[in-house]
Amino acid sequence: MLVIKQLSKTYANGIQALREISLEIGCGIFGLLGPNGAGKSSFMRTLATLQDADSGLIELDGLNLLKNPQIARQRLGYLPQDFGVYPNVSAEDLLDQIAVFKGFTRPSQRRELVAQQLQLVNLYEQRKQKLGTFSGGMRQRFGIAQALLGSPQLLIVDEPTAGLDPVERIRFQNLLAEISQDRVLILSTHIVEDVAELCKQMAILNRGEIIRSGSPLFLTETLQGKIWITSELDASNLPENCTIITARMSRGKRCVRVLSETQPGQHFHPVEPDLNDVYFTALRLESFAIAA
Repeated sequence: MLVIKQLSKTYANGIQALREISLEIGCGIFGLLGPNGAGKSSFMRTLATLQDADSGLIELDGLNLLKNPQIARQRLGYLPQDFGVYPNVSAEDLLDQIAVFKGFTRPSQRRELVAQQLQLVNLYEQRKQKLGTFSGGMRQRFGIAQALLGSPQLLIVDEPTAGLDPVERIRFQNLLAEISQDRVLILSTHIVEDVAELCKQMAILNRGEIIRSGSPLFLTETLQGKIWITSELDASNLPENCTIITARMSRGKRCVRVLSETQPGQHFHPVEPDLNDVYFTALRLESFAIAA
């Protein structure tokens, strides 16, 4: 169990990246959803003990991560948003070197461990291949292999599917689901579909604050009967008794989805809410509250 209480962080330039974040996260994949600049990477770096918090508590199975960063790093794995590799080094050699850094000093043990990790992420056949020749998805899978060294209790992955093609994205999603059964895995992303497909629990982060949290199913059900769609009107002449969620092209027509307690007009039809509705509604309502 990962317990986070009142976690806050303000940088030297005055930007308050995290504002009293409190969460309790069990085993499985927890989705942290938010737009670029919401504070997701700051949150991930703080959890990974790569930067200090100004205040708050982070406990992993009773261990205070902020007060015991060296011990904490033995229990966590981290795949940052920008994961660099040495392009002229093979996957096998670099993973072997990273294993040394993580304390695996016996060569025979290390060879076995490296082979196991590369097999897990389906890169064993490419173990002699230079990392500079890897596709984006292969590089991300290698990143997961290094993050899993030492069987961490907490695995943090930051924007792991951004830029992947559809095939690699599905392959990577399947990998995350497979490795999350017996550990806490935090998936930070701005891609709603990743959270909808993978996560039993989630939170929406914006401007450094948690503005929604719960299961995707529960959060979606809170909008039941409140989402309406029309292709007869555009966003400039909608009734006042509704809030625009999205306005986009669909099958050659402009479709506008809105939030309203009752049917906004005769051109509107009810639709089942989805996690995109939850996400964009939360962001828009928060923006209105700040403006007011």
